[in-house]
Amino acid sequence: MMSRSVPQPPMVELRNVDKQFGTFHALKNICFEVGRGEKVIVCGPSGSGKSTMIRCINRLEKHDGGRILVEGMELNDEVRNLAAIRREVGMVFQHFNLFPHMTVLENLVLAPMRVRKASKAEARDLAMQYLTRVRIAEKADRYPSQLSGGQQQRVAIARALCMKPKILLFDEPTSALDPEMISEVLDVMAELAREGMTMICVTHEMGFARQVADKMVFMDHGEIVEAAPSADFFAAPKTDRAKLFLSQILSH
Repeated sequence: MMSRSVPQPPMVELRNVDKQFGTFHALKNICFEVGRGEKVIVCGPSGSGKSTMIRCINRLEKHDGGRILVEGMELNDEVRNLAAIRREVGMVFQHFNLFPHMTVLENLVLAPMRVRKASKAEARDLAMQYLTRVRIAEKADRYPSQLSGGQQQRVAIARALCMKPKILLFDEPTSALDPEMISEVLDVMAELAREGMTMICVTHEMGFARQVADKMVFMDHGEIVEAAPSADFFAAPKTDRAKLFLSQILSH
């Protein structure tokens, strides 16, 4: 008799998630899930709650209501749960958040040595592996101030990868970059997508979204207005609000 395989939980699941900042209702009843290897692009106007939502997934912001689960483990006040989830969830920010007094290599080896207890040699080998992957290995001994914005963001991606996360979160990773530097970062992200990394990305780069997204999530005023497979969202958005957003952003 064949044994049935146990269904895998979603990599990320948000159930009726709410978040308030004082009287401002930033997230209202957010529900969606991300499967293993799925690429989800979150878009919407400024102030719609996109960054707040993504920051709640690794507890940079604490949600006030509902449930957030990562691989079936609930994100709550238990320190053990939080530590376990943060080991599996990498984050790349709008601003690169590199330590300015450390070289590129020193920035990358810090977390694997402290959190994953890697030896200095192991952490260094890993760092060089990922710096090579994001095509910036020759800058290992430079300081962040000696790099362009695009190079710094690629270092930040390599730093996240050094923790060998199962999920990568991107919070508008190109919005602080000059236009000519955006493509070098998006190229690295597209490569990660092709290799099967589970990704949730907040971005206005709709060309990139069309290229890599499995699913689009459109937010406005703290709510998910529309969630659909990428091809459906771009070809025939169902809501007037999403149609207006796309017409404005794709006309630029």
